[in-house]
Amino acid sequence: MTKHKKLTGRQKAAILLISIGPELSAKVMKQLSEEDIEKITYEIANIDVVDAETQQAVLKEFLELHEVQYYLVKGGVEYAKQVLEKSLGPAKANEYIRKLTAATKRYPFSGLRKTDPKHLVNFIGNEHPQTIALILSYLDPEQAALVLSELPQETQAEIAKRIANMETTSPEIIKEVEAVLERKLSTFVGERFTFAGGIQTVVDILNKVDRGTERTIIETLEQDDPELADEIRNRLFVFEDINILDDMAIRRVLREIDMKDLAKALKGASDELLNRILRNMSKRAGEMLQEEMEFLGPVRLREVEEAQQSIVQIIRRLDEAGEIIISRGGEDEVIV
Repeated sequence: MTKHKKLTGRQKAAILLISIGPELSAKVMKQLSEEDIEKITYEIANIDVVDAETQQAVLKEFLELHEVQYYLVKGGVEYAKQVLEKSLGPAKANEYIRKLTAATKRYPFSGLRKTDPKHLVNFIGNEHPQTIALILSYLDPEQAALVLSELPQETQAEIAKRIANMETTSPEIIKEVEAVLERKLSTFVGERFTFAGGIQTVVDILNKVDRGTERTIIETLEQDDPELADEIRNRLFVFEDINILDDMAIRRVLREIDMKDLAKALKGASDELLNRILRNMSKRAGEMLQEEMEFLGPVRLREVEEAQQSIVQIIRRLDEAGEIIISRGGEDEVIV
């Protein structure tokens, strides 16, 4: 069976339906469109054996997404984020919330999401930087990253800056841009202003581009807007993202970190990250770390965040020096 991390959404749905049995699967199928039923049935037919690890991972993801949906309905995005960060960690909570909010909204420029990024570059490359920024804000980060990487270097930082500074866009402006770019798009409706862009959006995009493009954009922004460049840089890799490093990189990072700072930083981390850190330490070092965490007792959130940020700075310094490599979207990175 294909590894869980490589499964498509339809393959996961097929595994879920296989796992819950024919009676429940039939009830679920009644809620789907004919097109979805056909596609998922095809996937079910092509699955031979599902190993226990894959099945467990798919069921776990489904339950977590269900939990996210429940808290979104109960108290909105911010409430869901606060609750879920405690159980899933900030990175996974944000990922699930983005998936579910994206699935329940009708976004402008939806037709462009199906366009090949290389064709999209040719399509929008001559538009005003503000127009390009607006479009990229509504694309998936992976697609937007590919488009941004292909645009001329002299315009990349300008577009990134405009995305970061974008807050609200009126429906009238969006409809006008849509009409110019793609006549076949359905009319954008809704009286409320649409939120897009912002610093987190440009961070999501830069997290998917190659290191060269990221470096060019950040260096250019430093000259034009140092504060914005610093804020973007600080968000590009957060403490919980240590989970995306491989074991060799984590062990290299641990050699640079003071035990007391690490203990304080882990006070605000998920159990998943703590266990990952412990697995990359000797038994004695792990015991000392846990003793240090217990000895600290309650710690102010500000102190925890400061300790985490100092460790993030060490990680980014090692990354810049080439001693470790932070995995980038769409690349096959290796440690050298």
